[in-house]
Amino acid sequence: MMLRHLTKHHKKLEFRRNVSSLGPLAAAFNSKPNISVNSLFGGKKTGLFNVPELVSSQGFQQIKDDCLRASEALVAEACNENRTRNVAVIFDDLSDELCRVADLAEFIRLAHPDPDFALAAQDACIEVSALVENLNTNLGIYSALKRSVEDGDRFPETEVDKRVAKLFLQDFHQCGIHLGEQERQQVVGLTDQILRAGQTFSANCQVPRAVNGSVLPKQLHGQFQKDGDNIIVAGHHLDSPSDLTREAAYKIFHWREEEQEAVLTQMLEDRAALANLCGYKTFAHRALSYSLAETPESLQQFHEVLGRGLPERVAQDHAAMLRMKRKTNPSCQPLAVWDIPYFNSQAKANWFKLDIEKVSEYFSLGAAMEGLNDLFQSLYGVRLAVERTEDGELWSPEVFKLAVLDDNKLLGHIYCDFFTRPGKPYQDCHFTIRGGRQQHDGSYQDPVVVLMLNLPPPGWRTPTLLSPSSLDNLFHEMGHAMHSMLGRTKYQHVTGTRCSTDFAEVPSTLMEYFAADPRVLGRINKHYKTGESLPAGVIEKLCASKQVFSGVELQAQLVFSVVDQVYHGGVPLRGDTTAVFEEVQNQFHTLPYVPNTAPQLRFSHLVGYGARYYSYLLAKSVASAIWQKNFQDDPFSSTAGKRYRDECLSHGGGKRSLSLVSDYLQEDLQPCQLSAALLTEVDNKNIIVHNLSKL
Repeated sequence: MMLRHLTKHHKKLEFRRNVSSLGPLAAAFNSKPNISVNSLFGGKKTGLFNVPELVSSQGFQQIKDDCLRASEALVAEACNENRTRNVAVIFDDLSDELCRVADLAEFIRLAHPDPDFALAAQDACIEVSALVENLNTNLGIYSALKRSVEDGDRFPETEVDKRVAKLFLQDFHQCGIHLGEQERQQVVGLTDQILRAGQTFSANCQVPRAVNGSVLPKQLHGQFQKDGDNIIVAGHHLDSPSDLTREAAYKIFHWREEEQEAVLTQMLEDRAALANLCGYKTFAHRALSYSLAETPESLQQFHEVLGRGLPERVAQDHAAMLRMKRKTNPSCQPLAVWDIPYFNSQAKANWFKLDIEKVSEYFSLGAAMEGLNDLFQSLYGVRLAVERTEDGELWSPEVFKLAVLDDNKLLGHIYCDFFTRPGKPYQDCHFTIRGGRQQHDGSYQDPVVVLMLNLPPPGWRTPTLLSPSSLDNLFHEMGHAMHSMLGRTKYQHVTGTRCSTDFAEVPSTLMEYFAADPRVLGRINKHYKTGESLPAGVIEKLCASKQVFSGVELQAQLVFSVVDQVYHGGVPLRGDTTAVFEEVQNQFHTLPYVPNTAPQLRFSHLVGYGARYYSYLLAKSVASAIWQKNFQDDPFSSTAGKRYRDECLSHGGGKRSLSLVSDYLQEDLQPCQLSAALLTEVDNKNIIVHNLSKL
């Protein structure tokens, strides 16, 4: 027993030595986290995120009270005719006070495992939200801001000052403050109705469908859950090798449900009425104002050009999928929409004969973090360093704190909440806890963000190993984080990712291109035990596996992007929402609409991304254009990286997004050019996949 114990202990030490040899980030992220020394010996305790008041949950009351007092003083200052500062500056101070509490509380409400902290944070969210609603109806501050925008402020203004003031004014107009009392009450009522309808619609999107077993062939009964005589279909079953199972699941799960259709229709009609009341032509015009797309008309051109260019490219993909389908079932039916995800995943998994579990051993979380550090040093001249935390600073002991340093100058902090735990939301996302901005004494308020992933925690002998999709997610979220860290804006209202949704996704989507480049992955992979690297041929095939059927994936996203725009482009709808979906499917997808189905009734993004679902597609087109023009030749180019940092990342939302991208790419961007960038990318990927899949 003693010898066995010593052998295990030796293996642990060997693993730790190998981890340490990879670098300090690997040593930290590949090992179990250390408990704070202060907590072990009863040292001084700080509060969450080093906010002194949050040493206990009761501290939320104090920071709420401080926020209320500071907000009242700033409102009085904005309304004072003898004010001594620019209105935009005062408003940003007010925004900063509110966001400091609201953003922190929203994160703690979701992530803190202590119910007392979570409940106190939820109460803070409710109170600050109520304060914001009150401010949105304050005619005094609205009038002061409106005069400043329309007549010019009494103090000197830069273009950034003017833009930020206009953004604040837009927020007021979207709430209907410029309307008469009766109309303002209508806006309040419609907003409440839209919120309730959205909650109902989202909940219904996940409800299983029950059908009597007699409607299904008996050979399918074992593929689904049963409840007495009923068959329960709880999802798409897109991973099933059975053609018939996929077809049945798709048709049953997406069967048109009249009550859900009525909820969606009412929500769309209420959104249209709200937009019209507030002075917008449609809800889409309201949602796209001050965005990268700018107008629904411009976005429509983007959709149409992409829609015309994809079918000939997708036809090749569908032909390959049909060949795969016939291999398993020579008498199969023609390719259908329920086949696409299955054969897509089969091709990614099997075409290149990769053992993904073995490959993942070369992509430990620590190796990936070292690789990101290497990449950021090459591109931006900044480095990541694990920073020691104080007792009470973290909400979970498995969280790491990174300092982002530029020549030893602190730019901000990234808290890495990467591992699963009971009660933690299952989502990968970026939270801004404190926005960066210039302070009145000339210093800079450094940003603080949290990155949340849901990875398995490291063991004593094995670190967290990343699958290709997990690696992509890590790069994506780090793209958001670096956008926040490298933004150096005057106002926190427009710092980092606080810009239009479509532009906010550009830096994160661009990072996915780095994660799919053989030259990048060739430098960051290291086996967690031996430190050896993967052969170049394996790396190339791994990257190619991410590019399989890229046109198919774009086309599926395009359909819902167009549907979302049509739904929010005018009421009454041309027929019901299902008739609209059928029309769009038949116009923009190579495969026909399936009769009696209503996929839009399962599409919960219509709630949270109403008229903005296009954002990921447009962001991908911009990221593709940036990649092709600036990083494709050398993904480690410090010249390209510095220019991207200075001309794109530093501005946040402080500059018109379309101008920012056009200036950076040095051309007047048109929708057709952005569509062309995606189509060119599809062609390049198809060539790579074709060549490597034959090896």
